[in-house]
Amino acid sequence: MEDNRQKCNISRSARAQLNFSVSRIERFLREGNFSQRLSPSAPVFLAGVLEYLTADVLRLSVKEAQASGRKRITPEHISWAVENDKHLRKIFKIDSKSSVAEPSKPDEN
Repeated sequence: MEDNRQKCNISRSARAQLNFSVSRIERFLREGNFSQRLSPSAPVFLAGVLEYLTADVLRLSVKEAQASGRKRITPEHISWAVENDKHLRKIFKIDSKSSVAEPSKPDEN
């Protein structure tokens, strides 16, 4: 007997067990014209890397918020988390002397 069930479409994000959209990242890579050719596994890998970095930044931001006695993460907590981690500081190329959280003062001319 033939099986009349339809094949269930499973997204690439679900197959890779990722929360970030692999299809959206592939679209960004194609629209960005970074290369003429794109491996099918490149957007999956990039989605995994972005998800890992995001989770790491959020984990450190939660620690910063808790250390300052807060329950809600603010942009300053994210900034402090990135600045206080040497690996993230290197990835984002942040100078240890500068601060991302402080807004720049407008020039008075």
